[in-house]
Amino acid sequence: MSDKRRAEIEAKRAKLAELRKARADRQRAETERRQTEPGPSSVARRDVDDLVNQLVGSRSGLDTGGDVTPSSSLPNTPPRPSTNLLHSSALSPFWENRVSMGTTMVGMMEHVDRVLTPRFIPDLIDVEQELFELPQRERVIYNKEVQTTAIETETPQVSEDEIRQQIMRERELEAERIAQDKELEEESVQLEKEIEQEIRELTEEERSHILSAPEFLDFVEQSSKILQRALNDGYDYIRDYTIGTEANGDDSEGKRVKRICAFYDERYGKNRSITDVDWSPKYPELSVASYNKNPAALNEPDGIVAVWNLHLLDRPEFVFHSQSDVLSVTFSPFHSNLVFGGTYSGQILLWDTRSKHLPVLKTPLSAAGHTHPVYAMQMVGTQNAHNLITSSTDGTVCSWLVDMLAQPQETLELIHAGHNKTGEVAITTLDFPDNETTTFWVGTEEGNVYQANRYDRAGAKAGLNQYDIYKGHAGPVMGLHFHPLVGPVDFSDLFLTTSVDWTVKLWRAKSLAKPSTAAHAISPIYSFDEADDYVYDVKWHPAHPALFGTVDGSGRFDVWNLNTDTEVPVVSTNVGSGRAINKLQWDRKDGRRAALGGSDGKLYVYDIGDMALPRESEWTDLQKTIAGFVGGGQANGVADGIVAGR
Repeated sequence: MSDKRRAEIEAKRAKLAELRKARADRQRAETERRQTEPGPSSVARRDVDDLVNQLVGSRSGLDTGGDVTPSSSLPNTPPRPSTNLLHSSALSPFWENRVSMGTTMVGMMEHVDRVLTPRFIPDLIDVEQELFELPQRERVIYNKEVQTTAIETETPQVSEDEIRQQIMRERELEAERIAQDKELEEESVQLEKEIEQEIRELTEEERSHILSAPEFLDFVEQSSKILQRALNDGYDYIRDYTIGTEANGDDSEGKRVKRICAFYDERYGKNRSITDVDWSPKYPELSVASYNKNPAALNEPDGIVAVWNLHLLDRPEFVFHSQSDVLSVTFSPFHSNLVFGGTYSGQILLWDTRSKHLPVLKTPLSAAGHTHPVYAMQMVGTQNAHNLITSSTDGTVCSWLVDMLAQPQETLELIHAGHNKTGEVAITTLDFPDNETTTFWVGTEEGNVYQANRYDRAGAKAGLNQYDIYKGHAGPVMGLHFHPLVGPVDFSDLFLTTSVDWTVKLWRAKSLAKPSTAAHAISPIYSFDEADDYVYDVKWHPAHPALFGTVDGSGRFDVWNLNTDTEVPVVSTNVGSGRAINKLQWDRKDGRRAALGGSDGKLYVYDIGDMALPRESEWTDLQKTIAGFVGGGQANGVADGIVAGR
């Protein structure tokens, strides 16, 4: 039912209620007026009733008692006595007055209508009889309006015309009230019929039409989300703050990593793996995950992007579709409602949370952009001047304007002359150092890490740096991340890489101010060889300088603290059912939560608690730790030739 129809029904119901209330008020006022106003109308009505009774009673007595001949009917003729008149002396003065008055009136009427004829006058006989004075019968009248002893007051003299007019007015008012009540009743019945017609039982066809309407579906979607958010809120609303806490503490004490939730929807995540994750830059409760193809569902879209809410656990907040597997995804740091995705076909897609499931913009499938899978993307720049940088496995790096995806703003081919069969570099991962928009580092399928420039700069040309080769991995590089620029000490030249060779390596980037003029292999300053499976991703903590996390193919989530231990992680957690964890991302707010994308299609969120809070000495302690790595470079299987920092 539309809002307009609902408003009409509510207005009719309100009008019906007003009519009923008005009728009840009018009836109540009429009743009160009759009860509280014994005015001249009631007194006049009683006087009229008494007068009518006197007239009717006197006439009846005269008719049944015989004829009385008035004295003036026949001149010089004595009146004919009546039997009743013999007993008139025994009547009370009241009845004497009534009889005399009645006789006079009847006599006058007979004088007008009767034809005079001589009558026979019988002889009269004197009879003596003793008469008794009968006591007057007292008439007791009870009136509910009188609750005390009645006080006789002088009744105002009301004429018959006034009484008649008063009676006519009362009759007119009564007739008008009856007409209004009848009209009100008819209107009430009509309104009730209209309301019944409006809220009548829908047919099956009408019901199906309403249930399939887009407006109804949008309403159910939005309102059910709000209800589920409230139901999933874990706050204890009946907590009693007057009860002291137990001395033993809670059960979670001592557990340094705690799982908050696992996002999964059977409809979207079945037979799919998560390929990338990210956190919203504006809303700390929102995270996004990209999914690959479900081979068992031919009618479903190949790629899925789901935005999850920590307050809505059972289903995603938004779901976006793609015609190809989505391999990388990121929130726009400058527009909180925009989500970018890189696909297996090479297309770059842009979704808007204010729109529907399909992308609002996408790149064409042409040689002008990517034609190979896009495994890495990153947004660089500022609020007013920013670009989306994407890379694919054919060695192409493109720069896009977010509002124009028809063709890339810049295209860069990364080619290395030292390759045997093909010169292109198959890029698997990419990252920019903080406060850097032109120089970036890429990890490749061959296991090497290269530095590249978007533009020509002093001592270096645009494209791949042919001389500086970061060698150390024996397999494809799966993850690469630079140290964030936070705290009193600058560690932004440090970066971590992971590979399918089961290792995590720590590197120091070569200074851009001193470019190499000949081929030069750069070795890592430290290698972490504790893993027993492919290490798929690594991320520095955004707030703690010595903390980073890794995920591997055995389903382990490891948290490392270089100031505590460099051989083993401080916390190692088995996530889910033991299947591989593909991606890791710390939240942007304070780094307490980590989002883990699993190959089982579940997005896990873990809380590391107080480990995310650094001490003031963490930066100086990390300086000492890095100095120890550089000084003991030959240990732990790291080659000689450690390059000094900037």
